[in-house]
Amino acid sequence: MEIKYKDITVTRPREKQTIYSYLKMNKYSENYLKNLRKEFGYIKLNGENCFINAIVKENDIISINVNPNTKTSIYSCIVPLNIVYEDDDVLVVNKPSNMPSMPSKSHFSFNLSGAILAYMEKKDPNFVVRIINRLDKEASGLVLVAKNSLASNFLNEENNTSKTYYALCEGNLPDNENIVIDKKIETLINKDGYNFQKRTVSSSGKSAKTFVEVVKNFSGYCLVKIKLQHGRTHQIRVHMSSIGHPLLGDCLYGTKSELINHTALLCKELMFIHPTNKESIFLTVPFPDDFNNLISRN
Repeated sequence: MEIKYKDITVTRPREKQTIYSYLKMNKYSENYLKNLRKEFGYIKLNGENCFINAIVKENDIISINVNPNTKTSIYSCIVPLNIVYEDDDVLVVNKPSNMPSMPSKSHFSFNLSGAILAYMEKKDPNFVVRIINRLDKEASGLVLVAKNSLASNFLNEENNTSKTYYALCEGNLPDNENIVIDKKIETLINKDGYNFQKRTVSSSGKSAKTFVEVVKNFSGYCLVKIKLQHGRTHQIRVHMSSIGHPLLGDCLYGTKSELINHTALLCKELMFIHPTNKESIFLTVPFPDDFNNLISRN
């Protein structure tokens, strides 16, 4: 397959600076640089193949393979994707609820990563699945996927993406109130080191802050709008449960609900800085039917 390169003009290099050092200084990840070393020809200097330790000077042109990784080794799933946005660098899909983001023993042939791979390998046989914001199996909404290593590096940098979630929670909260939940989160592990796949609020955990805006109260539940700082696994679910308002349908941190058959969490809005043209892109999806049924009751 033909290699796609990105050209970088060297500006103000240090004395006897190597390509590796220059790219590292410009925030290219160690993993990406490691993959550039895999094949001679993944890096060029002024149009000629070279090694990563070649010395650069002012106005040199470094050409780097934008996608040096090997293909993702998971099972392709023939599952339709709801594509919200797509270009050469980025793919955004609207994930349905009850679809896991990653494959597992029980979801070997039905998961988002496998569906993305099946869709993309027709365009790129060596495609690597790089999901920037994974959603829990039961959650739905916008999922951002980088199509190459450089896009992934950029989108994973702080402040280059922003997500807004909506959730239905048990009970009522004060109308139009903004709540900040600032509690550390820790993974529960037993004495043998086994990960329970469950988190808890703990002073020994990792920092996590959740910003909650009450949108509307209903009979026995409420709709809230949520933004995150840090974005820990299960952060919204753990934090809302910790203040006595677990998400509807969340059997792990709350109780089974007769109103909805999965955790009522939606990544409704997504903003990201495009990795190539640096423009801000804002996307939104409508509430799914089960959400709409509950927020149109009264």
